Amino acid sequence: MTQVRLAPAVRADCRLVADAGEAEEHHRIRHAVFVVEQEVFASSDLDAHDARPDVLHAVAWVDGRAAGVVRLFPLDPATGDWQGDRLAVLPAFRAVRVGAPLVRFAVATAAARGGTRMVAHVQQDNRRFFERLGWTARASEIYVGRPHVVMDIELAPPG
Repeated sequence: MTQVRLAPAVRADCRLVADAGEAEEHHRIRHAVFVVEQEVFASSDLDAHDARPDVLHAVAWVDGRAAGVVRLFPLDPATGDWQGDRLAVLPAFRAVRVGAPLVRFAVATAAARGGTRMVAHVQQDNRRFFERLGWTARASEIYVGRPHVVMDIELAPPG
């Protein structure tokens, strides 16, 4: 049996973008991961959601450096459904487990704003990561030409 040693997790300070400089860092990381590294998008991963006033952009900071990002927004205020997407962690921070705090932050943030369920369209390779965080796979799909899994998680009320 092969054992995998994980690097110790670092402290990631996850918070919503507070100003134009932090928004620039958020978009820089998304571009680096989704356009340059993974080539999911040809030139930009920005879409109409980024212009919505109710969309929240978050950044995980490690020792003052932007390490990863996530975007979240309400899908249907009547049902409390939210979507989390554009989760991206720079390669240098993946081994120190910055992704999990970002996902937990997105879930807690949506719950604090009245969300009852969060949905995500997750790249197939990241399915187990999300399952370990309590998410449930609901369906398979092809998104931007790549296998994805529709996943969701029930949001606990704050408190």
